[in-house]
Amino acid sequence: MIYITGDCHQNFDRLYAYPVEEWHGGKAHKIRPSVIHLMRGQVFTIDGKSIFTFGGASSHDIDGGILEPDDPDFQKKRKQLSQGYLPYRINHVSWWERELPTDAEMEEGIKNLAAHDNTVDFIVSHCCASSTQVLLSGGFHKPDILTQYLEKIRQTVRFKKWFFGHYHDNKNVNVEEILLYEQIIRIA
Repeated sequence: MIYITGDCHQNFDRLYAYPVEEWHGGKAHKIRPSVIHLMRGQVFTIDGKSIFTFGGASSHDIDGGILEPDDPDFQKKRKQLSQGYLPYRINHVSWWERELPTDAEMEEGIKNLAAHDNTVDFIVSHCCASSTQVLLSGGFHKPDILTQYLEKIRQTVRFKKWFFGHYHDNKNVNVEEILLYEQIIRIA
């Protein structure tokens, strides 16, 4: 199994503690022999196809905020949010700042794409470009640093298909962009 990109609720503290290895032309965390995390901003060549990977997304289920476990009022705040049915996350337990990329990861992605003449067969990400997000949600989801970065990729990189899954649906957004959630497809 190849763990391609990671979503926004991964334990990034643990994930990024794994050693970085070179795998099929890009950087990866080898979690187990059959579980490999393909890191952000990498271009991999698998079965003769080039694949750009970029995981992460902003959490949309945090209307109640991010709680700090060492806050003296943690239990009180948690109880209030739970009683009000407001979704919240706990820092370094169910939410990590690394759900969004660093500047270095985004720069490395641009550099790696340029080394491939800004052309890949496939893009696999968790989130999508800002313009694609508008098509999906009609403006419900607001642009952020990652969707804007992916928009830049969308405008400057030639690709055959782009696969992403953050929006929990299965649909062809357009000819090139495919939202996958509970579906497995073979790419050729």
